[in-house]
Amino acid sequence: MSKPLIFTITATWDDEASVWSGHCDDIPAAADAPTLDELLAKISAMALDLLPDNHPGVDPAGQFLQITALKAAEPVPA
Repeated sequence: MSKPLIFTITATWDDEASVWSGHCDDIPAAADAPTLDELLAKISAMALDLLPDNHPGVDPAGQFLQITALKAAEPVPA
């Protein structure tokens, strides 16, 4: 079994567009989606397509994606 390779997706919430915008420079891939799950699905599909060109020899089964998400805190209504 090969060593796992972890790619970090940096995601931020865009209030105006109401979407998560995410990118991973190591793959490289970027996408927008209304939910983090959808963003992960989009970038995961891109990663599988781009992996052979950007990281030859890496087993797709050993590839993992990690999301770091940033969204402004919202006050709780009283």
